[in-house]
Amino acid sequence: MTKKINIYAFDMNCVGHINHGMWTHPRDQSSSYTSLDYWVNLAKIAERGKLDGIFLADIVGVYDVYKGGPEAAIAAGAQVPVNDPMLLVPAMAHATKHLGFGVTVNTTYEQPYLHARRMSTLDHLTEGRVGWNIVTGYLDSAARGMGLSEQLDHDHRYDIADDYLDVLYKLWEGSWDDDAVIRDRAQGIYARPEKVRSIKHDGPIIRSTPFT
Repeated sequence: MTKKINIYAFDMNCVGHINHGMWTHPRDQSSSYTSLDYWVNLAKIAERGKLDGIFLADIVGVYDVYKGGPEAAIAAGAQVPVNDPMLLVPAMAHATKHLGFGVTVNTTYEQPYLHARRMSTLDHLTEGRVGWNIVTGYLDSAARGMGLSEQLDHDHRYDIADDYLDVLYKLWEGSWDDDAVIRDRAQGIYARPEKVRSIKHDGPIIRSTPFT
């Protein structure tokens, strides 16, 4: 029995992803990471090379443990500054036909409703070529940036992630029936209200106690 292997390029919306310091090489162009042309060109190269997709890693926060601060990471460009990976996807998808895209999004700090809407939008714009790498985070600096003193403990973060996914599946699969949209121009009815339902969850995603 044969198995298919999917081959993805692995990158991050920053100067230094894994090979820190490579930006100093004369041929390296990763310092252009703030340019859409840079990412569109990467997508075209990946598709021309028959890759299945591009996976975009992400972190929230800055590495600041070494020598007790962020100075070393900042000086080296070690995943700082880092921009949002999701905003790159529409441009890269528009420039390609078959390339897939994986994006990393943190469940600890993103509100479920807003994330569900963004991913649903990307799903439409890419015609189903986007996927989500689910993470809970691991940096205290991210927690401080969100107004907390330190990151939530491991089990608490994963309890939140479990509830988070439950809410998202309800939003994606249960809020609009497949036949809700009818686009009836004669009657002026775009969607049937009886086929749409509100989905709620218990409070904000950042909590001192897990969801109940």
